[in-house]
Amino acid sequence: MIFFNFILGLIIGLVFSLFVYFKKRKVILYLEKDKELLQQEKQTVIEFIHSLVQSIGEGTKRSDLYQKIVHSAILSNRALCACLYEYTDDNSLKVVATEGLFPPLKNLKELYRSYFNSNSRTELIEKILRCESFTLGEGLIGSVAHSKKSILIANAKEDPLIVQHYERSLIIHSIIVAPILFKNHLLGVLAVANPIDSLPFTKDDLSVTESLARQAGMAIHNSNLMNLLIEQKKLDFDLSLASNIQGMLLPKQFPKNNSIQIDAYYQPAQKVGGDLYDVFALPNNRIGIAIADVSGKGIPASILMAICQTNLRHLAQKHHSPSAVLKEMNFVMHPEIRQGMFITITYAILDTYANTITLARAGHELPLIFKYNDKEDNYAFERITSPGMALGMVPHEIFDGVIQDTLISFNPKDTFILYTDGITEATNKEDEEFGISRLNRSIVPSLNSSTKNINQKVITALEEFTEKTKNIDDLTLVTIKYIGHSY
Repeated sequence: MIFFNFILGLIIGLVFSLFVYFKKRKVILYLEKDKELLQQEKQTVIEFIHSLVQSIGEGTKRSDLYQKIVHSAILSNRALCACLYEYTDDNSLKVVATEGLFPPLKNLKELYRSYFNSNSRTELIEKILRCESFTLGEGLIGSVAHSKKSILIANAKEDPLIVQHYERSLIIHSIIVAPILFKNHLLGVLAVANPIDSLPFTKDDLSVTESLARQAGMAIHNSNLMNLLIEQKKLDFDLSLASNIQGMLLPKQFPKNNSIQIDAYYQPAQKVGGDLYDVFALPNNRIGIAIADVSGKGIPASILMAICQTNLRHLAQKHHSPSAVLKEMNFVMHPEIRQGMFITITYAILDTYANTITLARAGHELPLIFKYNDKEDNYAFERITSPGMALGMVPHEIFDGVIQDTLISFNPKDTFILYTDGITEATNKEDEEFGISRLNRSIVPSLNSSTKNINQKVITALEEFTEKTKNIDDLTLVTIKYIGHSY
């Protein structure tokens, strides 16, 4: 009897241990599944944010932005259809984007009579849906908009809020509706219906949809803000925004290279300008240096400048030759630049291993170089001539035949200077230009000092010459000095 009780106790203990093990295993599996779902949600939202940011940056139309939102909602929830309702100025919610065959959420019997006799049912459903609107508190959409709280209806067939239709393709099996808000301000409502696997939506699906709706709110708000800024007549506000954006595009730091010292000075004539300078690292210890001047001023010039910089940065990684970079830039940009606008640019590649600068010039001011003479301990001044015409003026067949690379040596203590015509063409009260000679004379005395000091001396001389009158053109000056080998 004692042995029997011992065996029974052993079996009970074993069974209990197995129960605990499988229970723990089940909990672990649930946790792993939750973790996986959370990761999936995070990834979905990240991809969605990236897509929306890219859309806004590319100037995507509002209708396309809405379409991206519903498309992302379908993908993230594995759903058959989705719809976005915009909250309008007349306090109603109207359909602005759909994907899939999203069923109307109102009972529109009169319209359905013509629907059943139509040759294109899908087309007519979309027309019906486009006419559909809700006031705050009306129906499922209006209720979510009024409460600003999401609703998950897992089994929609038996829910009184859902209008079911006789057509099988329009039956709603499961639905999620989430408000699109920005700082608790209602912008619209997002609805997702009918999972592909025919299973009901879950709380995890609700969580994903709410996350997308939050990001959609930010995207729509930002899009609204951008459209408002473009449409507003207050030019100063527009210019301030453009100035901030332009300031972010210009480099704040230069590539680290112990053998090179770089400084740049930039002063737009207005709040935004058409000048561009850029300095960036290239493979094999090389440095890309560019200066450009877009015809005109203000916002159109600043936008073209931003496009120019984007193309330059991209193509500089593709080509080793400055002229090849400028040729492809002209090929890409010429069809897009409106008539009467153009860009002058000099792009140079500095190689501290080879002690050279290779440059190509597209109609820009001639660069300056001050070559150090070790024997005489002085500098020889030279304007670097290089053929080329401005970007955007002529098609690539003409442009490519004119532009070419120019190679110059660049040794320790040599100083290379790029500038825009705002420097040399600045005038005094007698309408005399500052010119190359004065620029040269303002540089020479400070060649043995830092590049920052060289630039400051030039600007001081310019201000004294113009008596600090308001600039009529942008001023840009980039100075590069070879201070010795880094190896």
